[in-house]
Amino acid sequence: MGIIKVENIRVFANHGCLKEETLIGSDYRVDLKVKANLSASSISNELVDTVDYVFLNNIVREEMDKPSKLLETVAQRIIDRIFNEDKMVTKTSVWVSKINPPIGGDVEMVTIKLTQKRKSLSK
Repeated sequence: MGIIKVENIRVFANHGCLKEETLIGSDYRVDLKVKANLSASSISNELVDTVDYVFLNNIVREEMDKPSKLLETVAQRIIDRIFNEDKMVTKTSVWVSKINPPIGGDVEMVTIKLTQKRKSLSK
């Protein structure tokens, strides 16, 4: 097994419960970690044998582009797409951070983290 991390994906998006947040938008940071069997790719040196981090980055950007009230919803959409579109991934963790959140204080960011294992297909 191995781990691939894509860290500090910076995006501008329109998430939030306040109307102003969805109209004005703000800066976000997304980090993700996926677990997969990387033994074949470590020998073959072929992209087809691994989890492509360009693919992971594209999923994050596409899902962050869809406005949501809650960061948890966005993180779950990212996880769902990763599991649906790459069968090699066995576990995923996603951190979504809102930079300078409008919460009435000097706060650098707020972060939510979701972690999920692939459900087995046993009957």
